[in-house]
Amino acid sequence: MPSVWDFPRPPALVACTRRVRVELGGSTVADTSRALQVLETSHPPVVYVPETDVAAGVLSPSSTRRTFCEFKGFAHYFDVAGGPRTEHAAAWGYADPAPGYETLRGHVAFYPGRMDRCLMDDEVVQAQAGDFYGGWITADVTGPFKGAPGTLGW
Repeated sequence: MPSVWDFPRPPALVACTRRVRVELGGSTVADTSRALQVLETSHPPVVYVPETDVAAGVLSPSSTRRTFCEFKGFAHYFDVAGGPRTEHAAAWGYADPAPGYETLRGHVAFYPGRMDRCLMDDEVVQAQAGDFYGGWITADVTGPFKGAPGTLGW
């Protein structure tokens, strides 16, 4: 079982070998077997779903948040609607990713802690602690994971 401390820095971008589903408000908002994962030292994998595998009308641009990653570039955020719920700035993507991460264009990552459930195959994902990182913790990766109070300086 890999440790996140064996993941590289700068992060690696790899194909996800598992089916990924995201549920919100009693609806499946994303379902794919074509996801990508970003693997970075101290972080559980972040899963990026092709926008074409996100249900129509689920994503709307959010003007409340914009961030910068030293590796991937500027992130733009989406509000996510599912059933009667809307979660603001609960997903993000890179319209113009930095060199080496161009494959992320047209993909979106969801904060698993803001969704009803995120699944990899039939395993329910645990959310990475904190409100900044969006890692997906599964049984096939070990920590400790960055994100909890006191880990910012790791």
